[in-house]
Amino acid sequence: QVQLVEAGGGLVQPGGSLRLSCAASRSIFSINAMAWYRQAPGKQRELVAAISWGSTNYADSVKGRFTISRDNAKNTLYLQMNSLNPEDTAVYYCNAILGTRPLLTWGQGTQVTVSS
Repeated sequence: QVQLVEAGGGLVQPGGSLRLSCAASRSIFSINAMAWYRQAPGKQRELVAAISWGSTNYADSVKGRFTISRDNAKNTLYLQMNSLNPEDTAVYYCNAILGTRPLLTWGQGTQVTVSS
């Protein structure tokens, strides 16, 4: 069973930055497209960003502010988040994807709170 572990969340002021990471217990990043999701209180989990071998894709709400990347050698996925605002507050999750469908069991996620 592949386990996903997200890290890097925390409390940040509006306009600040955070860098999230996602590590897998087995090597999967070189053969699967990956994505970041987030879920705010009372909201559905939404796709934030995705990365394949030749392209990236972002939700309109984060485009220009977030950057998804991956280091296949380290088997780690990243999400660089800049210019954060309170609407970005959520638990962030990673997963392997097929199209927009998650393939693996969800990890615990990492909490991102944007507040002054």
